[in-house]
Amino acid sequence: MKNNYIGVLIAFACLSLIVTGCKKNDNKKEDERMDAIPTVDVAEATTDSITLYQTYPGTLSAGQTTDVVAEVSGRILSVHYVSGQYVKKGQALFTIESTTYRDAVTKAEAALSTARSQHDYYTRQHAAMQKAFEADAVSQMEVLQSKSNMEQAAASIRDAEAALSTAKLNLSRCTVVAPASGYISSGAPDPGNYVNGQGAPIKLTTIYSNETMTAKFYLSDTQYEQLLGSEGGISGPLYRSVPVNFKEQVGHDYTTDLFYVSPSVNESTGSLLLQGTLKNKNNELKDGMYVTISLPYGTSPHAVLVKDASIGTDQRGKYLYTVNDSNKVAYTPVEIGALYQDSLRVITSGVKPGDKYVTKALLTVQRGEKINPRLTK
Repeated sequence: MKNNYIGVLIAFACLSLIVTGCKKNDNKKEDERMDAIPTVDVAEATTDSITLYQTYPGTLSAGQTTDVVAEVSGRILSVHYVSGQYVKKGQALFTIESTTYRDAVTKAEAALSTARSQHDYYTRQHAAMQKAFEADAVSQMEVLQSKSNMEQAAASIRDAEAALSTAKLNLSRCTVVAPASGYISSGAPDPGNYVNGQGAPIKLTTIYSNETMTAKFYLSDTQYEQLLGSEGGISGPLYRSVPVNFKEQVGHDYTTDLFYVSPSVNESTGSLLLQGTLKNKNNELKDGMYVTISLPYGTSPHAVLVKDASIGTDQRGKYLYTVNDSNKVAYTPVEIGALYQDSLRVITSGVKPGDKYVTKALLTVQRGEKINPRLTK
C-alpha cells in the first residue's frame, strides 16, 4: 500500500508539472500574438463651426502710382535724388536748363509794361476827349474812338498778364518737383540728356506711395455668385479683414477689406476683378508682389474635420483608413471639402464625428488588419 501511495504522489506531481508547462507555453504564445499586433497612431474625427475659404492668386499694387514728367524742353542739368529713396511731395527732383524760359519771362514782363503804358495813355486821352466833347471841340465819333483805344489797351494788358503767367509757369517747370510722396524708381535720364516735354509731357520716373496697397485678384462668375449667397453678401462682415498670404513669411500678418467689384464679367474669361486695400506695415510690401487671398464663401456650423495628411488617394478617389470597434483597419471612401487652418480637411461624407482613423503608417497598415490603436490629438 505504501508503495502504491508513493506512486500516486509521483504521478500527480508529474501531471502538475505538465499542466504548468502547458499554461506557460499558452501565455507565451498569447504574449507573442500581442507583440505581433502593431501599435498605430489614430485620431478621432471632430466637428466644429468653421468659416469656409477659397484661395485665389493675386497681385499687389501701390495705393498710388504717380509719374514724374517733364513739361518743358531742355537739357537736364542735375538730378537731386537717389533711386529707391523716399521723397516728399514738392521736393526738387530734376533741374532743366532754363535760359530760354527766363528770356521768355523777360519778354513777357516787357510786353506787360508796354501794355500798361499804352493803357495809361489811352485812358488819359479818353478823359481829355470827354472834356473836349463837353466844350463842343471834338465830335462824338472821336470820343468813341478814344474809348475803343482805351478798352483795347486794357485787353492788351490781360493778354500780356496771361503770357507772363505762362512764361513764369514754364520757368518754374524747369525745376521738376515730386507731385506726391513715396518711393522713387530708377531709370531716369542722367544729367546732360535732352528732354522734349513742351509738345507733350515726357515721363522721367515714377513715385510709388506704398503706405496703402491694393490687392487685385480675379474669380469666376459662378464663384462670385457663391459669394453673393454667403452671409451678408459680399459687403457682409465675412469680407472685412480677409487673410492675405505670401510664398515666404514677410514679418507680419496682413488682411484686406474688399472695396471694389468689377461692374461686369469679362466675356472672354468669364471672370471679374475684385480689389481690396491693406496697410503696408514697415514698408514690407512692394508693388507687383504675388499673393494668395483666402476669400470666405460661407460657414459650416457642424463641419466634420480630419487631418488632411491622413487622406489617401487611389483610382476610386479619396479614402481614409478607419478603425472599427474590433480595432481592425477598414478602407473607407470619403468625399472632401475645403482645407481648414492649413492642416485640417472638411469631410462631407464617409465618416462622422468620433470615428477613429489612422494618422500614421498609412503605407504599412492593411485592410482588415488588427491593430493596437494609440489615440493622438
